[in-house]
Amino acid sequence: MPSTPRWSVPDHQQSDWNRLVGDQQGIVSHEQLRRYFGLSHAGIAANVAARRWQRILRGVYATFTGELPRAARLSAAILYGGPDATLSHYTAAEEWGMVPIRDGPVEITVPYGCSAISQPDLVVVHRSRALRFTVRVYDLPRTRRVDTIIDLAVAQPTSQEAVDTMIDLVGRSGVTATELSTVLELRRAYRYRKALDRAVELIAGGLMSVLEAEYLREVELAHGIPPADRQVPFSVDDRVLWEDATYDSLGVPLTVRLDGRAYHATPGVAFRDRRRDNAAELAGRSRLIYGWHEVHKDPCGVASEVLAILRRAGWTGGTSCSRCSRLVSGYAG
Repeated sequence: MPSTPRWSVPDHQQSDWNRLVGDQQGIVSHEQLRRYFGLSHAGIAANVAARRWQRILRGVYATFTGELPRAARLSAAILYGGPDATLSHYTAAEEWGMVPIRDGPVEITVPYGCSAISQPDLVVVHRSRALRFTVRVYDLPRTRRVDTIIDLAVAQPTSQEAVDTMIDLVGRSGVTATELSTVLELRRAYRYRKALDRAVELIAGGLMSVLEAEYLREVELAHGIPPADRQVPFSVDDRVLWEDATYDSLGVPLTVRLDGRAYHATPGVAFRDRRRDNAAELAGRSRLIYGWHEVHKDPCGVASEVLAILRRAGWTGGTSCSRCSRLVSGYAG
């Protein structure tokens, strides 16, 4: 039996083919090949057999061989999901610049009723009834920033991780507490609903990072310290800078700065922080600075230092938590 001849693009369709392949990073679907170019299943199979093309997912082909670049993998996942598919969850967060790009499957969301299913190592398929309200159209559609944050929070294994995820991503994205609250109200069916509402309250109160949430939970609330004022503006060298936590409302000029990222090696930032420290010293303010390691690994030790400054200034109060083993004895009121 003679072999099926390899298909090549007819001359009168070459420009259309070039445009399609260029727009889709070299990825095409069976439906596009059939509808726009009249290519049969046998013709597709011939190109794959000849190793001109490669099958990526069911009904999705790369018109080249070798490893797929990231852009081609994204395009393949969207074509696999169908006309209403959109990038979502971690992949959408990557596209928004909220999280680092990882080497993993592409995450998409499709409407209920779509036949696409997850394919290990290539694509993870989620489903949503509210997809038409959540999509931001780009060259490849993706869920809006606010919906991406909520989707990732809901996907966490525990309610506390959902809260931390929401706070962390809001701090990286510019999404506001008002936007979150509005979307949560419109899309009521949420796992961890009470926890997410609490996260919005914390964000509205000034929390901007997971480290700040950990400090509130494990240092302040666990040790009877009234929550500080968050994101307090101070004028330094005619610029407004924001401090993470201050206790002036307790009558104590104490600033706690939470340093969650390793960016202080940047000369401009390091200089700014030195000027901020000098300005605080000249104003008679006490300062304590903590990173993730101190707050996460030794919250009781952090609490003991904060309480020492508060008590030195005349504030009374505070309690031991169940984990306290080396706080200064006698500080509890």
